[in-house]
Parts: sequence; structure tokens; C-alpha cells
Amino acid sequence: MSEIATSPQIDRVFGLVRKDHIQRYSTLVVLALMVLGFSLFVGRFLTSQNVMNIAQQISMLTIVGAGLTFGFAAREMDLSVGFTVGLAGVLVPLLLVGGTPLPLALLAGLGAGLLVGLCNAFFVTVIGIPSLIATLAAGSILFGINFLMTGGRAIYGGLPDSYLWLGQGRLLGIPVLAWFMLGAVAVAWFVMERTIFGRYIYAVGGNQKAAELSGVQVRRYRAASLVVCSLFAVVAGMLLAARLGSGQPNAGERYLLDGLATVFIGMTMLRPGTATVLGTFFGALFIGIINNGLNLMGMDTYIQSIVKGAIILVAVAVVSRSTKLNLL
Repeated sequence: MSEIATSPQIDRVFGLVRKDHIQRYSTLVVLALMVLGFSLFVGRFLTSQNVMNIAQQISMLTIVGAGLTFGFAAREMDLSVGFTVGLAGVLVPLLLVGGTPLPLALLAGLGAGLLVGLCNAFFVTVIGIPSLIATLAAGSILFGINFLMTGGRAIYGGLPDSYLWLGQGRLLGIPVLAWFMLGAVAVAWFVMERTIFGRYIYAVGGNQKAAELSGVQVRRYRAASLVVCSLFAVVAGMLLAARLGSGQPNAGERYLLDGLATVFIGMTMLRPGTATVLGTFFGALFIGIINNGLNLMGMDTYIQSIVKGAIILVAVAVVSRSTKLNLL
């Protein structure tokens, strides 16, 4: 009798476990199937050279996404990151061409990111403007500043080899960009998962009122999340200019939508509904494999955009039906 009485409970437990595993790992399964499909139909896909190409292609995107993860975890969205990438991508080359030593130029880029983050944080946490609106306006301002600094022209020539090595060189046979990406992911993961700062960021994003009643300085951590977004964005911008070998005032624009997509996709796996650094990394890998595979298949850019958008919609829709995505 006891076996008959407990069997429905056991079935429910196993059912919940299966459902939980489907939610956590379904996107990773789709990722694995994409790798398998591209490797079967595109002979060059799994070559070591192409794997390194993918690592380089997703490096800056992953760094931007890692910064955005802090914002999403605190329920703040930074729509200025693409233009912040562009800011560092023209400021540092301008300084280097003007004769500024590389360390000072890089520090100036970080300083610019810190300033942008503090301005965003001021308007969001002090003035009270929603982050969606404040950072959208900041992005428009930065767009104008980027073109004002360059006169609307790209910056070519005069960049030192030591700077170009950051975006084009290799270390132990692996692109330097990939090392920066892995370093950014490791640092972001450690901060978010193993420090009080990260726990408080999640607490603020989970329930601001409860966090405040628990003694967490909510305004400070909301501000910090926006500052981190900008700092990661300028690191990506400096590396992007080194990768391109030039400063392009509009080169960072695509990192806004793709960066947001990496976090959205990452929120469908591991801890569904929650922004995590590892989830964002796999989200960037997801997008990078789509772009690379379709490009090797010779698909036109507009077809790639349609396919990528459809896959992102499906990935997010699958999880949004079974768990609530905590976005804003």
C-alpha cells in the first residue's frame, strides 16, 4: 500500500526534475545541434582556424554582454553600451595618433567609461529617470560626441604595434582577444557568484523593497551595475579598434542589439529567468556560431538577420512559457 501511495509523489518529483532540466539545458541542446548541423554541411566549420575565428568574433560581444549582465541582474538596462563601445574605439586611437603613451591612452578610455557610467547612474538613481530612457538619451549624446571628435571620419594609420597586438596578436597560439574574453568572463563570474557585491546585485534585482529592508543600499548597487556596464563596454571598444586597426565612430552600434540578445538567450539556460555570466557567454557563443555558420554557407546578410532573429525569438519564447523572465 505504501508503494502505491507514494508512487504518484515520486512521479511528480521526477516530472519536476525533468521539467527543470529541460528549462536549464534546452538552449544548450539547440546550441549543440547547431554545431553538429554546421559541421555536417559546412566542411570548414570545425577546423581549428575557424574555431579561432569564432573566438575572435565573439570576444568583444561577450565582454559587452558580461557588463550588461550586471545591469540585467539589478533590473537596469543600458541602451548606451553600443555608443560607449564607439567612444572608446575613437578616443584611444585619437590619443595614440596624437602621441599619447599607450598606458595613458588606455587609462583615458577607462576613465571615459567610468564617466559615462557615473552620468547614467546619476540620472537613473538620483534624478529618477528609468534606465531605459536615461541610457537611450545618453546613447544619442554619445553618438554625436563620437562623430564630433572624429569629424565623421575614420582614424587610420599611426597606431602603435603594441596596441594592434591587443586585437590582432596571438599568445600561446590563441588570439589575444580570446584571452581578454576569458579573463572578462572569469572576473565577472567571480564577482557575481562569489562576492557579497554580486549577491547584493541579485538581491536588488530580485526585490528592491526586500533588499532595502534588509539593509542593502539599493541605490548604490543600481548605480554600480550601470558603471560596470560602461566599463566593460569601453574595454570592448578599445579592443575593437585594435582589432580593426582603426577608429570607427559607428563601429560599436551593432553591439547594443547583439549584446542584449546574448543576455536574453543566456537567461533561457542554467538559471532560467535570471541573468548569469555563464549564460551570457553561451548566448554570445550561440550568436557567434549562427553568424559564422550562415556566413560560411554563403547566406546574404539580410537572410542571416532574419534567421538569427527567428532563432532568438524561439529560444526566448520556449522558456517564457514555463518561467517568468525577470527583465525590468
